[in-house]
Amino acid sequence: MPPEKPHWTELLTEVVTSGLCTGCAACVVACPYDVLSYDDTGGKYKPFHIDADGGPDSCTHGVKGCTMCTRACPRFRLWEPEIDTHLHGRERTEEEVAGISSDVLLVRATDPEVHAAGQDGGLVSAILIWALENDVIDAALVSDLEGDGSTWKAKPAVATTRAEVLAAAGSRYTYSANPLAYPQAIEGGAERIALVGMGCQASAPAMMQSRKAGKIARRLSLTIGLLCSKTFDDAIFPELFEAKYGIARADIAKMNIKGVFQVWTKDGGFHEIPLKEAHAWTREGCTTCPDFAAEHADISTGGIGSFHDWTLTIVRTDKGRALLDGMIAAGAVETRPGDDDPAAIALLHRLARVSRKRWPETAVPMPRRMPAVTT
Repeated sequence: MPPEKPHWTELLTEVVTSGLCTGCAACVVACPYDVLSYDDTGGKYKPFHIDADGGPDSCTHGVKGCTMCTRACPRFRLWEPEIDTHLHGRERTEEEVAGISSDVLLVRATDPEVHAAGQDGGLVSAILIWALENDVIDAALVSDLEGDGSTWKAKPAVATTRAEVLAAAGSRYTYSANPLAYPQAIEGGAERIALVGMGCQASAPAMMQSRKAGKIARRLSLTIGLLCSKTFDDAIFPELFEAKYGIARADIAKMNIKGVFQVWTKDGGFHEIPLKEAHAWTREGCTTCPDFAAEHADISTGGIGSFHDWTLTIVRTDKGRALLDGMIAAGAVETRPGDDDPAAIALLHRLARVSRKRWPETAVPMPRRMPAVTT
């Protein structure tokens, strides 16, 4: 019989070493005793327990009753129905393959600087800037590039100003466990914190809130989700981009994925790399992730579909609706109906369905549940 108060031992066996761990680092951030750390070397992207206080396989604090790591994990046991019920008061129907939502729109930033700095419609940057400047949040957990950006090594970062949001704008396709920037935000005095992340990370705040994971659950007050099929190990730079195509990572100016890997270089060059060539560098944590559509965010966003300067936007919660309505009223964004781009809607559902099939049959069944009808 499972223990009444599952802790690190159960998390390790049921998630971290079973193949379900996405590397989101929610457990690391939630640990009140700082006995969990994070390894992002060699493509690992996994939490681990330090040698003290129980060693790698156990936790002295967990034995005494601490369950914070399992409360925070968005892949532990019946996570999906728990989060759906917490956010929406019900579980999703079989037809809601991309998660529960209230509206799907095409949105883009009206500020030319924000639009130009961002990916596609610049919506995520616009949301963060508006929320910071209108006293909705104090800080945002985002990804940035280490150093001068020439290594293209993604890292967790905190943005508290317009300039910091714009500096971190754009997509990285290697992994950054953005929740790891939470302690830095708290040190800066933030109490209302936005988290920007893919589905694996976007489920963490609602999971913490549902399982009552303390102050961190309250402070993570806004979640912006990024549509994501997968991320890649950093080794893709030397082993594919440079070895086969002669593209040094220091020469890359921008990347995108639009059916192919698009790479712009600082000398004005443009390269397209077939996605199938990149599959070998798929990050391990992505291979069983069932969430393409960032299904537990307040607002989910992605640059899929026919209009590359608009962001496909899925409004999921009342908080997300209120935020977007405020931005529309202020003229910070402009919108179009999602139905203006039926190809984007169809692709959303198709990629969501593909991702849900990744969930192992040996795990809890909910994410593998497929819709009875196709769209």
